[in-house]
Amino acid sequence: MLSAPQPAALWDWFSPEQPGPLVGPHVLQTGHGTCFVDRWPGPRAVAAAVGGNVTLRGDPEALSAADVRPHLDGTIEAAAAFEPLLRAAFPALAVWERIIFELPGPPRARRYPVAAQVRRLAADDAAHVARLSPSLAWIAGTWDGPASLAASGYAWGAFVDQRLCSLACSFFVGTRYEDIGVVTEPAFRGRGLSTACAAGLCGDILARGRRPSWSTSLDNTSSRNVAERLGFVEHRRDRLLLSRGPMPEP
Repeated sequence: MLSAPQPAALWDWFSPEQPGPLVGPHVLQTGHGTCFVDRWPGPRAVAAAVGGNVTLRGDPEALSAADVRPHLDGTIEAAAAFEPLLRAAFPALAVWERIIFELPGPPRARRYPVAAQVRRLAADDAAHVARLSPSLAWIAGTWDGPASLAASGYAWGAFVDQRLCSLACSFFVGTRYEDIGVVTEPAFRGRGLSTACAAGLCGDILARGRRPSWSTSLDNTSSRNVAERLGFVEHRRDRLLLSRGPMPEP
């Protein structure tokens, strides 16, 4: 049975970091989310979960389907050895092919779009984040909601006529990398707003002594184009497992 331990003792389970999903480091670094182990002390399997995103490490034989089913529902990063266990727990398990980028240097300079204010968000922007369309609400999931995301210092937004139309944030914060998430309201896409927000955020990430990374679907052309315009380069191809499918639309 999985239980929550003292999380500070689990850093080694999520090292070394690489670009891409950083669920474990994010939970340990920010305090948002939960870590689980099969036993304490001396765990054989460790999981971290936040905002419907899960990372699983260790020995699959230490767990049963009944152990993981209540705790690991969502988008799961795990070695191939865990797949039989996860398929037993989640019969509708689907594979989500992903591409991971990293930024090797400063972001390419981007001019801010005309008639848009692009800036770092602050605590009093929580209401703006909360008013994003429901389909974009996932962007605050790894920060436990709009208020924590706005106050975190890890998000940039683009405002048009005082409305938050695009947002880029460090969706996962590690010690070496920060993995970026971006959303833009449908009516404001194609204006360079997400590129401008992400460029500002990349500057902050580099100033913190970390490297920006970018994870997206193979078929999400818009997301890939933004990353490439900013100078991101491909690091690897990867995949996630979706406990209940189907794969998200690009």
